Amino acid sequence: MFYKFIRQVARFVLWVANGRYKVVGKESLPDKPYIIVAPHRTWWEPLYFALAISPREATFMAKIELFKNPILRYILNHAHAFPVDRKHPGPSVIKRPVKALKNKGQILIMFPSGTRYSKKLRGGASLIAKMSKAPLVPFVYQGPTTFSDFLKHKKITIGIGPEIDFNFKAKLDDEQTNKVNQDMETAWKEIDNKIDPDFKYIPDPNKKEFED
Repeated sequence: MFYKFIRQVARFVLWVANGRYKVVGKESLPDKPYIIVAPHRTWWEPLYFALAISPREATFMAKIELFKNPILRYILNHAHAFPVDRKHPGPSVIKRPVKALKNKGQILIMFPSGTRYSKKLRGGASLIAKMSKAPLVPFVYQGPTTFSDFLKHKKITIGIGPEIDFNFKAKLDDEQTNKVNQDMETAWKEIDNKIDPDFKYIPDPNKKEFED
């Protein structure tokens, strides 16, 4: 119940702040639990992704620091978010989303790069897909990447592509993980080009890339 309420609140706040948005490719969404994989470009894009898949409910990872505030922790917990210590990730980083996919039928929102300032893709998406048997579905966000531009009602488009090819029966080794990562990057480029081939995401050069 709280999730549906907070989703409506988020829908209203985003509409007031930016106006209408467009979703392209929604027909590609599977009628089963799946994993949204996307390049991380803004801190508000998970909200748009969650709205794009409505009425399905999403779960997502959030950095553990956000859970230190009791009010924000309450909201995040009831919005199906779970904390992740990016410097010292534990088994729950894999177990919790797998459980949400298999037992709760939720949709996992995931950014394989981990942060908005890294181009390096990690293997977590492949591992969670392997364990949950949930397909990987590529999403992209195109729109303002600074909050000031966001408030100027600049156009926002959420693009969705077909499922990433994934051999669930094959052994998950480095070769398969690298192939899946390459396929994700190719899918993102194809969706970006379909929406607006001139769109370029430029990370803030003053931000330090997160390293393992």
